[in-house]
Formats: sequence, C-alpha cells, structure tokens
Amino acid sequence: MAIVGRPNVGKSTLYNRLIGQQDAIIDNVSGVTRDRLYGTSDWNGVAFTVIDTGGFVQSSDDVFESAIRRQVKIAIDEASAILFMVDVTTGVTDLDEQVADMLRKSQKPVLLAVNKVDNHTRYLEANEFWSLGFEETIFLSSITGSGTGELLDALVENLSREEQSLDTDLPKIAIIGQPNVGKSSLTNALLGEERNIVTEIAGTTRDSIHSKYTKFNRTFFLIDTAGLRKKTKVHEDLEFYSTIRAVRAVEESDVCVLLLDATTGIESQDLQIYQLAVKRKKGLVVAVNKWDLVENKDTNSARDMERTILERLAPFNDVPVVFVSALEKQRIFKVMELALEVYERRKTKIKTSELNDIMLKAIESYHPPAHRGKFIKIKYVSQLPTRTPSFAFFCNYPDFVKPSYRNYLENHLRKNFNFCGVPISIHFRDK
Repeated sequence: MAIVGRPNVGKSTLYNRLIGQQDAIIDNVSGVTRDRLYGTSDWNGVAFTVIDTGGFVQSSDDVFESAIRRQVKIAIDEASAILFMVDVTTGVTDLDEQVADMLRKSQKPVLLAVNKVDNHTRYLEANEFWSLGFEETIFLSSITGSGTGELLDALVENLSREEQSLDTDLPKIAIIGQPNVGKSSLTNALLGEERNIVTEIAGTTRDSIHSKYTKFNRTFFLIDTAGLRKKTKVHEDLEFYSTIRAVRAVEESDVCVLLLDATTGIESQDLQIYQLAVKRKKGLVVAVNKWDLVENKDTNSARDMERTILERLAPFNDVPVVFVSALEKQRIFKVMELALEVYERRKTKIKTSELNDIMLKAIESYHPPAHRGKFIKIKYVSQLPTRTPSFAFFCNYPDFVKPSYRNYLENHLRKNFNFCGVPISIHFRDK
C-alpha cells in the first residue's frame, strides 16, 4: 500500500501508526519527507508493506519536488492499493484535484483518507471530500488513531481481492539484489540451458515472470526480478524502484538468492535487501556473481571474500556463499541446489525428546544470567507448529531473558541441527 497526497497532510504520522514505530520524521512544515520509507504492518492476519512517499507537487521546478514526484509515481505503479490522504482543515485544494486525476488513471484500488477529523465540526466539513468521487472515503485522525480501524478493514478487503497465481506447494525461489549485479544474466542462463519450462505465469508482481522450472528432478518457481534497469535512468529513483521490487519478490518467495557483484563487494544497499529477507524469515543463499572478472585471484581469494561478506552480514551470517559467473555459466546450478537445500531445511521438524536432550544440556552448562536477584530456570523446549523453524523455551521469568542468552541458545541450535541459510525464531514463555 502506498500513502500519497500533497505535502503536510499527515502521511508520515499515519505511516508511523500503521507500522508501530517512529520511523518517519514528522513536522508541521511541508516537505519534511523527502526520502521514501517502507515498513510492514498487518491487520486481521493479513500482512502488507506500507510505503510512505513525499508530498506530491505537480508541475514544480524545485529539484526535490520533481524527484519526489517521480518517486510517488513509481510507488503508485508498484502498489496493490493506494491510500490517498487529504486534510480536512484546508478543504479540497487544486493539488488534491491533480493527485485525484492521476490516481483515477492508475486503475488501482484507491482509498481516500480525510485526515485530522477529530471533532464533530470537522466531521461535517469532511463531507466536502466526497466531491473527489472516490467510493471508499474514510474520515480519520492519524494523531489520535480514530478511524484507522475502519481504514485497515477496507484496505485488507482490497488486498485480499488479489488473486494468488502461484502454486503454494512448490518451492518459490527469488533472485534479488541491486541493479546491474547480473540478475537477468543469471535467470537467462538458468532458463536457457537444459530447461523444461512448463508454463509462464504473470505473477502478482507486475512485469516479473514466474517460471515453473524443472531441474534436479525437482519442480519449483523461479521468480525473476530482472529488467528494472530500463525503468529509469535516475539513480535515486532506480534504487527506490529496486528496493520496492525486492520487497515484493521477497514477500512471495520461500528462499531468496541475494546476488552480489564480485567487482564491488557487498554494499549497504545489499545489506538492506538482505535484512528484508531475514525479517520475513525467508531462506537465504548468497551468490557472488562476476567472479570471472576479478583480477589477480589466488587460492585464498574466495575464502577471504567469503569471510568479509559473512562479517558484514552479522549477526545472522549462517548462510551458504557460492561464487558464480552467469556469463560463463560457472556454478550457476550450484546456486539452485543450495537454494533447494535451504528450502528443505526451512521445513525441519525436530523431535521434542531430541531437542530437550541437547538444549537442556547446553542450558545446564551455562545458565541464564539472573535479573535483579531473580534466577531464571528454563525447564522445557518445544518446536512450534509454524511454517518456519520457531522454538519456545518455557521458563519462570520469560521477560527477563537477555538478548545475549537468546543468541547463545540460537548458536547451540545451529551447532547441533543444520539450519544453514534459515533464520530461526526463539520465544520465551511462562512455564
């Protein structure tokens, strides 16, 4: 969902409320949001991504406003639903009319949110906005939260209408990464040699192809997010576009192959895309492309670069790393082998008896640190019936277990059970 509207109508305030964090800077000066922000939210069991955009100003020569205008259009193009926000205190303005005209042409579901409706007088004044012609018009106050429940109900209903075209029983592998790292070359190399494409489906991500692919006696979907270089030549817009594409590809995948450029190494944008997959508990494989272009390689070059990459990926760096050349077709099928292995590891179920035998010994050898004189005792461990590996440790003071001890337990789980490439969740519960 993209939140759009002219400057200073309260988009960032609502964004912060929806994601439950104070990520967006808010001020009553127009034009504060110049960056694009994206976060996750959920309502009634439906998870979705929220994009906060800068204030839209049509036909302005200001360098910031023209950049914001391009990025708003990208957000609209990529969104499944659009939240058009207006301000009851100013009434319908010419800028509101211009944004409304643009949104009507988008053919996307649009919810009109009339903001700052926090008393009876403003509620009556808000009826003026029905003149914009949007069937779903909701009155709310993003500061107090009134009306946001009704807004979320309407939003989730629109998002639920989207048809999911992928067969959910088959592994879904997404190739993600920055522009120009070779995603298109890798996809074409995989699909162009000894392949058996059963069908091509236009997926829920517009313009990306989901190929049903058969290799290694396995059938899976390969989600191709390539081709985004052609959308714009502006670097700042391109970075935003690639991030939004990565968000959507990550959301519908089981395993993500993060493609890096061997000639530049791992960069901050790569880490952001990596964290997207980690937060959503997706399986991960790191593939370093263009290895054939690295000069002065010796026997230790790959080992040294792998160490550097894993250091940057910390704290979750228990991931397979493979060095490939899509152009020379070196080790490209190894990438898919590793991805399918990670997919199987995501489904790992450990017997409760085996889990307790191993983990209780680890707990006995290093007890949880006491909290203000209260000794924490973990009595029992169980794997939760979730889609990805999650474990519950039952103890007397679950709220007082320190993050460092959580990391200790995770390290022991990884040491004794093969979760390479799989993020795991640990929960502490009252016994």
